[in-house]
Amino acid sequence: MHDTSRIEPDHRLLFEIAASQRGYFTAGQARDCGFGWDLLAYHAKTGRFQRIQRGLYRLRDYPSSMHEEVVAAWLAVGKDIAVVSHESALELLELSDVIPSAIHLTVPRDKRYLRQPPNTVIHTTTNAMSRRDTVVREGIRLTNPERSIVDAAETGTGGEQIVMAVTQALDQGMTSKELILDAVRERDDRVRELIGNALDVATS
Repeated sequence: MHDTSRIEPDHRLLFEIAASQRGYFTAGQARDCGFGWDLLAYHAKTGRFQRIQRGLYRLRDYPSSMHEEVVAAWLAVGKDIAVVSHESALELLELSDVIPSAIHLTVPRDKRYLRQPPNTVIHTTTNAMSRRDTVVREGIRLTNPERSIVDAAETGTGGEQIVMAVTQALDQGMTSKELILDAVRERDDRVRELIGNALDVATS
């Protein structure tokens, strides 16, 4: 537990952290900046901080921005545990025209009992996400293009959107045919066929 009793609250540092996260911050991040529970509660009561849910806050006056609800869910689950994935990752990577009906996050299988934020789908993986499996976009950690495409295909994203995502990712040099084939290697026959067809269309 952090001892904040002797630490002067650093408003500037907290603002910098929140600004890198669309205006959101966790209670743990606030404590690291010298804001103890009493001070957090005080600022929430006065309205300077908005309490979003347990352990998650937002600067009241920070401007709204695109995808901030994704950041909020990611922080609520744990930025060191979860990665934005599936259709949510495709959206942040600007691949395809998919509009996710929920926020998709992936966590290690042993973290499957984490509290699930509203309108969020938590997927699990038995294999720990390595650095090569993820990319960072505007401070958000998400699955890389090839894994995002394959994961989305596996969970039912339409074939037309998968073709578009593959085509755009290849055209923009975000991935390669070899990396996509490697990502789909251990998936089932349906997913391999869907990705194979998408690659045929994209490279024809």
